[in-house]
Amino acid sequence: MARRSKIVSTTLITGALLLTSLGLGGIAMSAETPPAKSAGAGVTAAHAGHTMAASSASSPEDPDGDGYIPANPPVTGVTPSTKEPPHRYFHEFQANCSVSHTKADDPIVYPQQPGASHGHTFMGNTTTDAASTTASLEAGRTTCKAPGDKSGYWMPTLSNGDKPVLPIGPQTIYYKAGVTDYTSVRTFPRGLRFVVGDPMQSAEEFRNHPGFVEGWECGDSFFNIEFPKDCPSRPDVQLNIRFQAPSCWDGKYLDTPDHRSHMAYPVVNPGTNNNVCPADHPVALPMIEFKMAFPVNGDLSKARLASGPSWSFHYDFFNAWDAPTLKALVDHCVVGALQCDARGYDQTHPEAGAALDENYELP
Repeated sequence: MARRSKIVSTTLITGALLLTSLGLGGIAMSAETPPAKSAGAGVTAAHAGHTMAASSASSPEDPDGDGYIPANPPVTGVTPSTKEPPHRYFHEFQANCSVSHTKADDPIVYPQQPGASHGHTFMGNTTTDAASTTASLEAGRTTCKAPGDKSGYWMPTLSNGDKPVLPIGPQTIYYKAGVTDYTSVRTFPRGLRFVVGDPMQSAEEFRNHPGFVEGWECGDSFFNIEFPKDCPSRPDVQLNIRFQAPSCWDGKYLDTPDHRSHMAYPVVNPGTNNNVCPADHPVALPMIEFKMAFPVNGDLSKARLASGPSWSFHYDFFNAWDAPTLKALVDHCVVGALQCDARGYDQTHPEAGAALDENYELP
């Protein structure tokens, strides 16, 4: 499935209106310049569609409420890697996490403001709510197969008419190399958080987003901006979406006022077909890719996201991995160029072994 989607996505992105191109590692696009932090700057408008009031945006991790959470320590002295390691098609592992709960909360966009958001479907950490912090997530439990992954993952809740449609069973969240030099990928810093996509984006912006992989798909219908009108009504058919996150970090902030500017998508290294991190976001991190399956088919004319129409799809990530567990998976599967499951095991390379034991924990 991963191989087919990458190949087909090349055709899709080539025809996009934005200046994008597909290198060996994934989708590439020019990065946004992060906003400068000025003295006394408040958060008057953060992530579009999630307006944050400056008077109530503070949290234990951002006590002045300016929207910036500095990394401690920051990562400095890094330049984007232009190396070309031996070509391997796969350099990834999966985080398989089930839905835990739904709530109109968003601890990234609306910290400490319960009920202020549109409805979200949460996966991973079972405690994620408006009051969540890095420390609270680390103390929580998880629905992910790997107990060390206590991260929060959430997206707008899908409804068909007035009935919520929640993914059933472990969902696939890929951790991939977004740059050609997969050996340069390092683990997420503790407490990193970001929003992928924009609930206020237009249909065209959704279609041309650098994270767009296959759009909404159902049966043999792919690359849909709207929910497919020809979704077969069969027990074996579900509505799906795949969407990739930015994977280049500025090394400075765990969060910024718009919840996106500290992250960037890879860009194409001039004169090559290789993906590299942009100079202002030089730190290569794993590229998260949501592959969500919703148990609904047939007539989707009444389907709608809590954030709005189909093209308002977006998602949030709040890192709370156990650091040694994440490093073991990244080093073994991403840097090691394998196609791993949630244990860090590649069935096509059994000689490589697994990163985790049968309980999905460090051996």
